[in-house]
Amino acid sequence: MQAINAGDTAFILLCTALVCMMTPALALFYGGLVKQRDMLSIMIQNFVCMGVVGLIWVFGGFSLVFGPDIGGVIGSIVPYFGMYNVGITPNPSYGPNIPFIMVFAYQMMFAIITPALMTGAFVGRFRFGAYLLFITFWTILVYLPAAHWVWGGGFLAKLGVVDFAGGIVIHTSAGFSALLTAAYLGKRKLAPGESESEPAALPLVALGAGLLWFGWFGFNAGGAYAADALAAYAFLSTMLAGSIAMLVWMFWEWREKGRPSFSGVLVGAVAGLATITPASGYVEPISALLIGAVGATVCYHAKYVQSWLKIDDTLEVWRAHGVGGVTGALLIGVLASPHIDQVSAGFRQLGVQLLAVVVVAAYASLVTYVLLKILDGMGVLRVSDEIQEEGLDTPFYGERAYSFWNMDRGNAK
Repeated sequence: MQAINAGDTAFILLCTALVCMMTPALALFYGGLVKQRDMLSIMIQNFVCMGVVGLIWVFGGFSLVFGPDIGGVIGSIVPYFGMYNVGITPNPSYGPNIPFIMVFAYQMMFAIITPALMTGAFVGRFRFGAYLLFITFWTILVYLPAAHWVWGGGFLAKLGVVDFAGGIVIHTSAGFSALLTAAYLGKRKLAPGESESEPAALPLVALGAGLLWFGWFGFNAGGAYAADALAAYAFLSTMLAGSIAMLVWMFWEWREKGRPSFSGVLVGAVAGLATITPASGYVEPISALLIGAVGATVCYHAKYVQSWLKIDDTLEVWRAHGVGGVTGALLIGVLASPHIDQVSAGFRQLGVQLLAVVVVAAYASLVTYVLLKILDGMGVLRVSDEIQEEGLDTPFYGERAYSFWNMDRGNAK
């Protein structure tokens, strides 16, 4: 049996726990940004991914991504179905110094958070039963193939496409699917005179953002599958990109509106973290500053595109994650250093990165549209206008976010 490195294994155990924490952190982040009447509905949509996608990952998901390649399109479902052949013996292709079961666990956390990212785009409009069906089939038909194409030896990997921690596989697929879903469902139904933007609890957003940032160190550095120099590069690049993005986003907002906002500072940091994700293991830390600054600038100004499209992406998931993931993936072709992980910047690398984001964005959008059409045809997709005005929490779940001593009395909207 190949030797297991205790230090590397401990590192991946920690990184797996950090990435697992990011899904509840996302629930806090999104939950604080929406209206109080919809807080529980978006938080349950986030948390339930841990159950639904976790089971998919065990029963075929992991194998379809990392199983033997079939025509560059998908992995074989046979070798790892039901965790068969997934044990403590290291796999020479994936994490050669750690138990193979930890590769399974670490990658499962990525699969879980990907559909959860989309929920911020369609707040208050998606029936919960339909949502469960949607994330089930979206994971199977979009995430698993895209992950195989890039990480499992599929056709994009064979072309030389790289994505260290998910800018293409996670952020691009989820971001563009979120935009398509928001467009399909249409604008939210608001009460007369009601503001579209009315965060329920900014301190909750801050807590969620802080935990997301903390978890992002495991999200990116864990991609090295070892406690080594590559992990150190990814770790530091993550911090620097988030830091500069926060300030650059604040600059643009301050310049436009005459004042900064706390929510803008937090969203800007998340946009920078999403942008550095695909490049974190391929660029020098000084380049991460540029990536974070460019990412914040592009994501901030993407609001004009979204406004032109007239799409009600409630929490602007496409701006932060879709645009950020695409930007970071393309900047690999501009800033990658061969001294970090043997990937060099150049026209060819830029070209294959561009091909990858176009293919994944287009494929994810197409499959998402088909799934929505099927659910819509079944009559189970949309929430009625009346319930949208009332909020989903009480009608669908029989609970309120703040019911202790009637804290929400007079403030349900």
